[in-house]
Amino acid sequence: RLSKLSSFGQSVWYDNISRQMLQDGSLAKIVSKGVVGLTSNPTIFEKAIGSGSLYDADIKRFSKSSLNKAQIFENLAVQDIKEAADLMLSVYRDTQYTDGMVSLEVNPHLAYNTKETIIEARRLHKSVDRPNLMIKVPATDEGIPAITALIGEGINVNVTLIFSTEMYSKVREAYITGLTQLLKNGGDVSSVSSVASFFVSRVDTEVDIVLSEMPRTSRLATGKAALSNAMVAYNDFQSTFQSDRFMKLSKQGARVQRPLWASTSTKNPDFHDLLYVEALIGPDTVNTMPDATLEAFMDHGEPSLNITDDVEDARRHLELLAHAGVDMRTLTKKLLEDGVKSFADSFNQILINIGSKQEAVSV
Repeated sequence: RLSKLSSFGQSVWYDNISRQMLQDGSLAKIVSKGVVGLTSNPTIFEKAIGSGSLYDADIKRFSKSSLNKAQIFENLAVQDIKEAADLMLSVYRDTQYTDGMVSLEVNPHLAYNTKETIIEARRLHKSVDRPNLMIKVPATDEGIPAITALIGEGINVNVTLIFSTEMYSKVREAYITGLTQLLKNGGDVSSVSSVASFFVSRVDTEVDIVLSEMPRTSRLATGKAALSNAMVAYNDFQSTFQSDRFMKLSKQGARVQRPLWASTSTKNPDFHDLLYVEALIGPDTVNTMPDATLEAFMDHGEPSLNITDDVEDARRHLELLAHAGVDMRTLTKKLLEDGVKSFADSFNQILINIGSKQEAVSV
């Protein structure tokens, strides 16, 4: 099933990483089955570091230095990301540097600070020192110029927490502007890659709450807003990267900035468990799946090329939502803010967990 996705032009990445998986071979096993990239975030690292004892020795060792808790976490994360990047390096080479990527996120507390985001991204890029590293930068207004700057320096960027087509338009512009700057400064545009992580299921979670509060006589179908949003985004992607402006960069070796479908696990138990996977299969896309979703797809997924089939219907549904009083701009803005806060909370919890482990290993 994963190879069928590949034949349709979609890459499957795995939305998880832990030292346990690196050491027991389970991550390598998943890669051997056709997974060609890895993504991480503070919530994933919170679970990894907070459970078990695999990080205890390093925490004890770092605690004897002058590093603070945030610096200790960065060292732990960098070590895991290096090992994961080395594991994926053959995939990176075999796919001509398209896949085999491993993502590491900047401190989410910097999401609204352009300058500090750029500084941290550069540092992480240098610390990991792997060609197949992607730095994750959130799609906030302050993150957009950081994306341009980093792409302009030849640093691979995974733009995360994209919920709205309006912000996605800014993300594509930031990427192309960055490529233009890189080329102008004599850089190699073929050496830089980027994905735009467009979040899916969380949109339905928010929209369907609003719909449930409407009178039954005016209520629209639930479970359609997220896919409609994503399908329109994919159509926008095609328009941008088939334009004359991008074609000039493409002739110099530039790659398209692929949409990466994130948050593709089904949150509503009444919906099909692969609703957000099977409907978003298309050329030049990535789907990063968590454990349960990946297992479900490998067990009973039915891949078909259908992402462009219902674009006009998707646009009509979004228009109907607007006429019904569903303010997608406000909802997606809230989702972005909630996403940043959630990752920041996870980052804070990581520091608390490290502090607890420091006390435990010092006994």
